Amino acid sequence: MIESVNVGVERAVLAKTGRSGIDKRPVPGAVSIAVPAAGCSGLAGDRISDVDHHGGPDQAVYAYAREDLDAWEPHLGPLRAGTFGENLTTRDLDVTGARIGERWHVGQGLVLQVTVPRIPCRTFAAWLERAGWVREFTTAGVPGAYLRVVTPGTVVAGDAVVVERPDHDVTIGLAFRAVMTAPELLPELLPALDALPDDVRDRVLRRLR
Repeated sequence: MIESVNVGVERAVLAKTGRSGIDKRPVPGAVSIAVPAAGCSGLAGDRISDVDHHGGPDQAVYAYAREDLDAWEPHLGPLRAGTFGENLTTRDLDVTGARIGERWHVGQGLVLQVTVPRIPCRTFAAWLERAGWVREFTTAGVPGAYLRVVTPGTVVAGDAVVVERPDHDVTIGLAFRAVMTAPELLPELLPALDALPDDVRDRVLRRLR
């Protein structure tokens, strides 16, 4: 289910752009989700500053599991929904085990498709004010998932999520390891090739040559 829907506004942070929308806060009521325009995520009112590295159709929505936030709390302290910059905080949904290309039918008509894991950046580390965070996050291997919008709709906290899984075992966790720490695993992403964004697809194909 969707435990929280989180939207952020631009604010000053120690990042390349000097500003970021990583500070997501839970919002009440329904939020519209659609294929994003430039400078925005897929959620109405949610801003993106570093458009060279974030956003776009393949990163329209970012989801992170409440259970994974809970697992970080002994190291980071209390974490409200949205602290990791996620748009959707889920519960009872294995986000790391989500398969590339699987579809999430949310609420009354919204359909999202899992695309790639989140890649940690310096803005993320600066936001948490934690030295070595990129390495720490990478080692943990629970990156959350980006999703593209298949069918626009609305989302509200409490919405159920019905998962439609493709017939392969290429998960967010596997894709994260292949991209971040173990490029020898890139060929294992081949069964999900059609659902991957162009940049990751190209990396897989180059590895096969």
